[in-house]
Amino acid sequence: MQLALYGDGGFYSGSGRAGRRGDFLTSPEVGPLFGNVVANAIDAVWTKLGSPEGFQIVEVGAGPGTLARSILAAQPKCLANGEYIAVEVGASQRDSHPEGITSTDVMPTSIENGVIIANELFDNLPFELWVFDDGWRQSHIIEQGDGFAEVLQNAPTPSCLPARVPHGSRAPVQTVAAEWLRTALGSLKNGSLIAFDYCTPLTAEVASMPWREWLRTYAGHERGTHYLRDAGQQDITTQVCIDQLAAVREPDAMRSQSQFLQLWGIDELVEEGRRVWTESAAAPTLAVMKMRSRISEAEALLDPTGLGNFTVLQWDNR
Repeated sequence: MQLALYGDGGFYSGSGRAGRRGDFLTSPEVGPLFGNVVANAIDAVWTKLGSPEGFQIVEVGAGPGTLARSILAAQPKCLANGEYIAVEVGASQRDSHPEGITSTDVMPTSIENGVIIANELFDNLPFELWVFDDGWRQSHIIEQGDGFAEVLQNAPTPSCLPARVPHGSRAPVQTVAAEWLRTALGSLKNGSLIAFDYCTPLTAEVASMPWREWLRTYAGHERGTHYLRDAGQQDITTQVCIDQLAAVREPDAMRSQSQFLQLWGIDELVEEGRRVWTESAAAPTLAVMKMRSRISEAEALLDPTGLGNFTVLQWDNR
């Protein structure tokens, strides 16, 4: 997975990316409303810390910078004397980052006061794949001809895996995500880590699903092929198991994305957009049209069968 996504010729090392002209849409690509609400949440953390100078917004897995643009456009107060750091390993994606931010491929090792944002990061971090074959066995990927093949090997069973599941069941063990969380929380002295992703509470629930429901590939806004095929030409993503992250540290807050967005003012922003549109619909400007778009953006972001059902996990340090 590391090779297929981030290695030489990997998906994110080349042309693969989020966006309407990319391969899939995430919440920031719906429109600027998502970033506006996230900016409100970040400012709330900054205010709670006493409005310190030098506050840092660290977005990890920043892609082409879509979320950064919308957060900057919202003009959060914390950035008046602060810094926006966009961490992205793909050089081609960093080339698209907006001006006025620090663009890097390495996460800061120390954040005195700040917020770490991880929007659909955990699902893209390489994970171990385990298969139940009269007991859990670990999948190892080997090169075979011009492609790859899977070999199952015995290994000590991770404690997150359920004792008994149907033969052939599969489950992710997200060791890289857990280690990233541990390191990120260790780097943050004061502030919050806020992660948005498609999550399931227990690894046992994921193991009970047909594996193609939780281990997904995408390319050109369509579901892709088997995860061992077309390496470097498609995204590989997994359902995020909350219990595995909670084993590092229990989140201080856990909400659906719709609950998070409503908590931090999406309804008020939509109402503002509706009012401005009503007042200026007869002679709309570009700014007025952007206000009008908040209505349709909110419908997509709050959809309980789609993005609204994503999970927002928050860890607070102080």
